[in-house]
Amino acid sequence: MTAEGVWDLSISTPIGRIEAVVELAWQAGVLTGAAHGAGENVPLSDITLDGDRLTWKQAITKPLRLNLAFAVTVDGDTLTGTSKAGRLPASKVTGRRRTVPAAVGH
Repeated sequence: MTAEGVWDLSISTPIGRIEAVVELAWQAGVLTGAAHGAGENVPLSDITLDGDRLTWKQAITKPLRLNLAFAVTVDGDTLTGTSKAGRLPASKVTGRRRTVPAAVGH
């Protein structure tokens, strides 16, 4: 199972739905990534892919300063799971991988 690509995430939080984009790529045998949303671009840390289970951590400052821990299951071009911020209840996360347009031949 590959987690590489650009993912459009929707996170259902107690303060409302948050949309974010996560980009994941293999670099020198290590899965790296960044998240974009709410005017922020933050690096992902502790990224682990174990079978179809993907986990990572990220720190955000908008809308609140929080350290988030994600745990999702990748199933083809979709993912589902949770995001946890400290003692707050877990938030439901869903995502869809963006499709790469096929190259047009001449």
